[in-house]
Amino acid sequence: MKFINTIKNIWKIEELKNRILVTLGLLLVYRFGAQVVLPGIDASQLSNLATQTDGGLLGLLNAFTGGAFSNASVFALGIMPYISASIVVQLMGIAIPYLQKLQKEGESGRRKINQITRWLTIAITLVQGPGYIYNLFATLPQQAFLLGDTVTFVASAVVILTTGTIFAMWLGEKITDKGIGNGISLLIMVGIIATLPQAFIQEFASRVFESNGGLIMILIELVIWFAIILASVMLVMAVRQIPVQYARRTASGGYEKNVFGSRQYIPLKLNASGVMPIIFAQAIMFIPAAVAGLSDSDAAQGVTAAFSDIFGFWYNVVFALLIIVFTYFYTAITVPTNKMADDLKRSGGFIPGIRPGTETAEFLDRIMSQITLPGSIFLALIAVFPAIVVQLLGVQQGWALFFGGTSLLIMVGVAIDTMQQVNSYLLNRHYDGLMKTGKNRKAVA
Repeated sequence: MKFINTIKNIWKIEELKNRILVTLGLLLVYRFGAQVVLPGIDASQLSNLATQTDGGLLGLLNAFTGGAFSNASVFALGIMPYISASIVVQLMGIAIPYLQKLQKEGESGRRKINQITRWLTIAITLVQGPGYIYNLFATLPQQAFLLGDTVTFVASAVVILTTGTIFAMWLGEKITDKGIGNGISLLIMVGIIATLPQAFIQEFASRVFESNGGLIMILIELVIWFAIILASVMLVMAVRQIPVQYARRTASGGYEKNVFGSRQYIPLKLNASGVMPIIFAQAIMFIPAAVAGLSDSDAAQGVTAAFSDIFGFWYNVVFALLIIVFTYFYTAITVPTNKMADDLKRSGGFIPGIRPGTETAEFLDRIMSQITLPGSIFLALIAVFPAIVVQLLGVQQGWALFFGGTSLLIMVGVAIDTMQQVNSYLLNRHYDGLMKTGKNRKAVA
């Protein structure tokens, strides 16, 4: 009843209700577009493409696009070119002075960076689009192409794929502005969730109808799955609280009184980099197979095979090491300990036992280094856990993707972020939060 009352309270807030409806409507448009097949392709001939994306790297891409990749949809490339462009711009911001200047210009600089990201997204899509089309030529039978492999079909398909990506990017930005939550992240999460029912049904059929462990194995898998979700929530929410003391001040409001220093905390997240290290590492892991595929030697073929199997041993060893390295790298560029120390000094705060200024920055940097190590190892373990359940429990690859890795962490992180935004609306209107009781709070005079 408390949960139901909280849901009712959500619908009492007109602005929040409208934002949720806008979000659901735009997400529905995105899912509808994922089912629209590219013009000139016979939808009844796509079975080979679906088989190709059952596992491996293509299966991972298909999960991120919510099945649009295997549907030869107008949204087949999804929002991933935009994610790639954002990563490139973020990394270039470290080395290019112009981008560093834009980052310091506030809102106007952010708009210019967003515009650069959009143009780079178009460029990346124009490169990936022909690759996707020629993959269709290699995978699907000739009769699947109603217009044949003509230049007209290729050019029009690339334009449509580019338009689909830009439209998906626009939907994400509109959700962020007019809806609830981060739009781009929600598009990815909805795409991932869209493939979950089918993956579970296939696993259920394999265990029960093919006498491959029965219902007891399904139960064990669900228990492990919920445990991994709990571990992912703990990883996302875990923080190290650094106590901060503010000096005693004198306040006057018709009379003077002493206001004693209050103690607060700086929350340093155990995993400050989120899922970005996994995304970085995943992008790097595409390179060895792509480069080795250019050669016909036995060694090159072995490298291609090793780095194309996302559930293989060597792939996951290298993948885990890259995640640890990128966690340190991304944390270093996104957690400005020097700026935190300067802001703390200007506001009259200090860490007990640590001098303000340089010593505070060094102390915060040292604490971040200490907590990043266990955070990065934990993140790497969750990232490679799908391979573990495949090897030890014989879980089907499609269902195994939900036991960790980018898919699960994105779902958990986006769900928590969205719930926190809903909570803020409820608390501002004197209601208890979504995870609390549903009773009205007394308005503060």
